[in-house]
Amino acid sequence: MSSPEILSRSPDQSRPLNSQALVIGVDYGTDSVRSVVVDAQTGQELASAVAHYRRWAQGLYCDPARNQFRQHPLDYIEGLEASVRGALAKLPPEAARRVVGIGVDTTGSTPGPVDQDGRPLALRSEFQDNPNAMFILWKDHTAVREAEEINHLARTWGGEDYTRYEGGVYSSEWFWAKILHVLRQDAAVRAAAYSWVEHCDWIPALLTGNEDPRRMKRSRCAAGHKAMWHPSWGGLPSETFLTRLDPVLAGLRGRLYEETYTSDEKAGNLTADWAKRLGLQPGIAVAVGALDAHMGAVGGEIGPGALVKIMGTSTCDVMVVDDTELGGRQIGGICGQVNGSVIPGLVGLEAGQSAYGDVYAWFKEILSWPLETVLPEVLAADGAACEEHKDYKRLQEEVEGRILERLSSEAANIPAGETGLLALDWLNGRRSPWADQTLKGAIVGLTLGTTAPKLFRALVEATAFGSKAIVDRFAAEGVEIRQVIALGGIAKRNDFVMQVNADVLNMPIKVATSDQTCALGAAMFAATAAGIYPSVAQAQAAMGSGFSKVYLPDPKNAAKYQQLYSEYLALGQALESQLRRL
Repeated sequence: MSSPEILSRSPDQSRPLNSQALVIGVDYGTDSVRSVVVDAQTGQELASAVAHYRRWAQGLYCDPARNQFRQHPLDYIEGLEASVRGALAKLPPEAARRVVGIGVDTTGSTPGPVDQDGRPLALRSEFQDNPNAMFILWKDHTAVREAEEINHLARTWGGEDYTRYEGGVYSSEWFWAKILHVLRQDAAVRAAAYSWVEHCDWIPALLTGNEDPRRMKRSRCAAGHKAMWHPSWGGLPSETFLTRLDPVLAGLRGRLYEETYTSDEKAGNLTADWAKRLGLQPGIAVAVGALDAHMGAVGGEIGPGALVKIMGTSTCDVMVVDDTELGGRQIGGICGQVNGSVIPGLVGLEAGQSAYGDVYAWFKEILSWPLETVLPEVLAADGAACEEHKDYKRLQEEVEGRILERLSSEAANIPAGETGLLALDWLNGRRSPWADQTLKGAIVGLTLGTTAPKLFRALVEATAFGSKAIVDRFAAEGVEIRQVIALGGIAKRNDFVMQVNADVLNMPIKVATSDQTCALGAAMFAATAAGIYPSVAQAQAAMGSGFSKVYLPDPKNAAKYQQLYSEYLALGQALESQLRRL
């Protein structure tokens, strides 16, 4: 495996320096929320803090066996306060007075039901422990049936195909499917839910006091990519379409929204109450929210011709193109094309994989099972008082913490194409190309000589093949990819995974310097909404962190992987029907 090339970029000494202006980027992830304080002139990340969701960490309100993943709004509120105050506490006291704006990104689609005042139902005592009254996390797949019904109706009802700007396939991970599933399942929530809000819309509304669901500024990003919003048909799907889908949706469209807003605009100004809770000045700008990957792409300095891969538990692959380049075409099989969803004035294209780092985490959990179950039994049988066994928990955690690192180093020593294995990466369904959450993963070629490192390499290769399928989908539609930029924990920490990706894509992959590109992107939008920059592009130019390394493809490996990728595609085609039935 070749070593990544290290890059550096010198600070632009021509940039105006004004030490007074700071902004905060708030990044809501799957497990935690991170707040980063950023110098609005240079993009320097001055301090950050992470707050983990307390209830989520306890596994509350989730049922993985049913693919149900719900989050309590109190986790979001408590995490916001803790992370912002935690970041500010690392800076001199006067820093809080220099903050002029806040930007917020969240996972998505993560909608939740609200009452007429815009209060999430789970904040009311009668719903405080009802998962259906909470925010439905992006990876909740309980609405597979509803997504299938939306797709069928859109293609057969004789009217507008509302999925045509969503890649032609609506997903169970998205807004309408989740809402319909809950309304069918829970009569009490159906009666109490006046409207629904995306997580990325609710947090800015909360901070600015604009919680009225009919008046809060809704994200163009979330609406266009997840809710079938498009200006050509007057916003959201028609009342006729929605009620034909199911009468339980009657009237909801009128209690949602028609207009949407790009994230360079202000959602409003920070209220006095929230200023006190966060330790900030009242009246500062709060930008319209957006989805994490899209703001992360901005933080990673996306521009036309760049494919930005946000690589975490799942992936989001984001591009921006000029509308004239598309020539009126709709890109099939992706997660939508929306003007202004990433950078105002350009069409944002989104694709992704439903599981990426989660595939590796799953394999680690499989290997860790004896440590978690058998080892405690052995030690208990030996006698709990044995001195040499008293810290086994610490040793167990240490071993588990090293598994992926050791697997990566061992797998890197296996030549490309020499595992004898071929895997499909659909362990959490397939997001792109052509969303299908009913699919399952597979591994073929197992023998008694198969080792854990070989299995791991096959899984890494499978996730890279899934990435190439997305690249090929864009290419098939004439969207030119001139460079690949990678963001996220995997891109920063795992040379082996990144090298395999470069070899499979047969393209160099640049890795953004910032560890917090989503929060940095949110900070760029905060700086723009606060009036420091007239455009997002200018905020990017001033605040971008550059790139820390580049992975160059190995020509010999790339040739081997081209053949193996063909076999991956053939295997997927052969097994799709069977995997849906399992």
